[in-house]
Amino acid sequence: MEIISTNDAPQAIGPYSQAIAIDKLIFTSGQIPLLPNGDFLLGDIKEQTKQVCENLRAVLIAAGSDLEHVIKTNVYLSDMSLFAEFNEVYGGYFAHKPARSTVAVKELPRGSKVEVECVAIRKN
Repeated sequence: MEIISTNDAPQAIGPYSQAIAIDKLIFTSGQIPLLPNGDFLLGDIKEQTKQVCENLRAVLIAAGSDLEHVIKTNVYLSDMSLFAEFNEVYGGYFAHKPARSTVAVKELPRGSKVEVECVAIRKN
């Protein structure tokens, strides 16, 4: 087991790692729209989704992978009415269409509109 950490994505805001790698599999923690310096990105769902995807990209690169090697995502939205706008941005990052679950939740950390976690494989 390998703990993945990078300064190109926000540090964990609790007792967890940015990601864990086991052999070729990478499991990221959920990313919310924090800037790499830890500041929360205020903005609409599209802006927040973009930051979340950029954070995931940075963590995956640190682990020896990238967004194209994501096989599963779990998406948490603060309101399912954000689904279509979220998909507009998400689709630009995940053209290969990994498996995905999307659920609406009552509340997300720091009042975020979106949180995304993923499972990816390392590049050869």
